[in-house]
Amino acid sequence: MRLLKLVPDDTNIQFLKWRNIAMAISFISIVASFVLLGVRGLNLGVDFVGGQSVRVEFVGATPPIDEIRSKVDAIGLGEPTIQQFGSEGVVLIRTALPKNKGAPGATDRAGKQLVNGIKAAFPTAKTGAVETVSEKVSGELFFWGGLSLILSTIGIAIYIWLRFEWQFGVGALFALFHDVTLTFGFFALTQLQFDLNIVAALLTIIGYSLNDTIVVFDRVRENLKKYRKMEIIPLLDLSLNETLSRTVMTSLSMLIALGMLLIFGPDVIFGFTAAMVLGIFVGTYSSMYMSAPILVWLKVGPDSFVPRATTGIGGGERIERKDDGAVV
Repeated sequence: MRLLKLVPDDTNIQFLKWRNIAMAISFISIVASFVLLGVRGLNLGVDFVGGQSVRVEFVGATPPIDEIRSKVDAIGLGEPTIQQFGSEGVVLIRTALPKNKGAPGATDRAGKQLVNGIKAAFPTAKTGAVETVSEKVSGELFFWGGLSLILSTIGIAIYIWLRFEWQFGVGALFALFHDVTLTFGFFALTQLQFDLNIVAALLTIIGYSLNDTIVVFDRVRENLKKYRKMEIIPLLDLSLNETLSRTVMTSLSMLIALGMLLIFGPDVIFGFTAAMVLGIFVGTYSSMYMSAPILVWLKVGPDSFVPRATTGIGGGERIERKDDGAVV
């Protein structure tokens, strides 16, 4: 039985031939993402803006979501967010904090008002306990969630800098910036709810993109040592083609699993799954068309990391750098 090969052994795609067009598209996408963030903003969930949430289980037929939304909206606590939660007939209803949230007991009264309003609108529905996220807690979650993204990105860039060379660190950092910015732009465009689940998705996307980038960079470094006379663009194309089979298999297997979750999974993780699907595409794209072309523009070549002999004390020779960049 012959093994299935999605990428033939003799594949020779000239990826870097389209680097300028790809980079222009990426810059336009990044700018568009910032514009969307400024104009539309993010649809922040209760985790980040505070509010009440209650789990409601309907006995018998579940009313349409639009009907639930209109009746909960009539309670007077602002526009609600309603998601199917777990099994059929169970929904999660979220409302914002009351306008007089600073008044003593205002949050508790709003929670009781929400429950009583749901029971009045749907007498047979069963309601769980009201969970409340205060404005202070939501602010802390927003701060620490954002800080985790920034620190993880910086830590990754430092690791690649030490593991390879500073040019590789710049390429990886730009690729990660590209991936995260486009994901933010996607959520600003679609207005899907942005909560802590999406922060977890962003951290996962960063990890996936880093993994793919390191595989490519490791092959680039091996080929820089192996092919001393090859020009940098053909060398990068060779490295990308040599790792293409691994990239395609990894991305495809993840997309199959995520595709099933996106189609058949519960609504409560729809945003997380959508972010992951987008992240697989942009992470694979950035490894080929963001991180690799940066090495060309930073003048990396086959002779960039060749050991250099210098005159030491007493007229003897010493080697300044090894192939991997370590000082000796």
